[in-house]
Amino acid sequence: MKLSTEIEIRFSDLDAYGHVNNAIFFTYLETARVKLFRERFSALMQEGLLFLVVEASCRYRKPIELDDRVLIDISTEEIGRSSFTFTYLVHDGRGKEFADARTVMVCFDQGRSKAVAIPDDFRAVFDGQVEC
Repeated sequence: MKLSTEIEIRFSDLDAYGHVNNAIFFTYLETARVKLFRERFSALMQEGLLFLVVEASCRYRKPIELDDRVLIDISTEEIGRSSFTFTYLVHDGRGKEFADARTVMVCFDQGRSKAVAIPDDFRAVFDGQVEC
């Protein structure tokens, strides 16, 4: 499963050096992830299933400037019983890589307040049975 989405850079994302602040990279990852969840899993989320970040890391490669084009590719790396790992590539679509990142996510049932098994239809998307 792979999703690619474009991120709009706002002037307020920049730091004193004219680059996107390092903390904003995580906001960009979240924006791409939320887009994926809304497009593919809104019904599950309406039933009270949440996808929580339990670990996040980012390796910064090149600074992003205001006029750069920013794309984020999301792929799955690992799929467990109730958790999964997303990997991200932050790039410009022309060979320039700004960062790579990963988040470990857990499927969480809001009503029962506990981690639950990844639903079959959700897993089917991860396993590549459904095209994104």
